[in-house]
Amino acid sequence: MGKLARPDVFHPLIVLAGCPALPEGDGDDDGLVEALRTRGLQARWLAWDDEKTLDADIVVLRAAWDYIDRLDEFLAWTGRVRNLLNAPKVVAWNTDKRYLADLAKAGVPTLPSRFFAPGERVRLPAGEVVVKPAIGAGSVGAQRFISPDAARAHAAELHADGRNVLVQPYDPRVEDGETALVFIAGRQSHAFTKGPILPPPGKAPVFDVSGTYAEESLTPAEPDFELWDVGHAALAAAAEHLGMAVDDLLYARVDVLGGPSDPQLLELELVEPSLGWRQLDATTRTRQQREFAVGVESALDRLGLGPLSHRRP
Repeated sequence: MGKLARPDVFHPLIVLAGCPALPEGDGDDDGLVEALRTRGLQARWLAWDDEKTLDADIVVLRAAWDYIDRLDEFLAWTGRVRNLLNAPKVVAWNTDKRYLADLAKAGVPTLPSRFFAPGERVRLPAGEVVVKPAIGAGSVGAQRFISPDAARAHAAELHADGRNVLVQPYDPRVEDGETALVFIAGRQSHAFTKGPILPPPGKAPVFDVSGTYAEESLTPAEPDFELWDVGHAALAAAAEHLGMAVDDLLYARVDVLGGPSDPQLLELELVEPSLGWRQLDATTRTRQQREFAVGVESALDRLGLGPLSHRRP
């Protein structure tokens, strides 16, 4: 009796991308490597700018939180890696908060936002405002203002640095925190509440020791369906705008203000959002990280990188 043929199984090289200050993330994603391994997928952490990322079959952005300071280099890199999750066109669109205008135009209830390019006169809404760069992460450069003169001065500083400015009315509901809705492969996964990050006018946010993001106070949440509806609407509008399927987005975090009577989108995070895994109990975290691994598996199949994709004669 002859021997059974040994299956020629392809093992794709998977990288979870951090940054030089956090090459293995901030700890929240601990467990993803094991979740992938359980599905027969080998993954390792690297800083996004490590040349070895170019050898990977697929790179999953997780903690590339210095990209704002190196945006041109970062966007060029997204086109150099073989396959990126989320995809380069998603990253290019979502790194600029002008995407909020696209979502508002599509009918997603969105916090009112005005954008001003360098050289444009900044028009402020009445009352307290938030002024921040249109391209920014981790609350860097975001400040609250009561004084219109101070707000315009901050906008002028950002303009002088060549940056587009985003102006929003300060919404007091922020004091109750934001609800962060997490989606995996287009399906709702879990949620958590983020305490207010922006301090009162005249104060600066407190950053973590890596200097890459403002410290946040996070707690688990069980949002009403009306908030989840905003999340689903935001994902659907983004996918349609980008010409892709919702489940092509491996991960997404939708930050929503307010309760069920009037929820509004604050941000849609598709580049490298913290997913709040540590807010889950052990059983739920294991189950939902398995969904993340299944999402990676599905992406590999779509890309022709499944386990039997490289069979040799």
